[in-house]
Amino acid sequence: MEKVKITTEYIKLDQFLKYMGIAENGSHAKEIILAEDILVNGELEKRRGRKLYKNDVIELNNAKFIIE
Repeated sequence: MEKVKITTEYIKLDQFLKYMGIAENGSHAKEIILAEDILVNGELEKRRGRKLYKNDVIELNNAKFIIE
């Protein structure tokens, strides 16, 4: 599981994908969110504005990330 440190209270899911280099831009992030099965804390997530807080676990393409 990869640890991802943020300096703000939260990060939105689409911003997270851009920050991690998974998405090139906002529209690409939206496409990924709609096309892929992204799990946030074990639940399927399709909202690109989903706020991710510390200790949230994101799963995508057999990779796991935890927000710190």
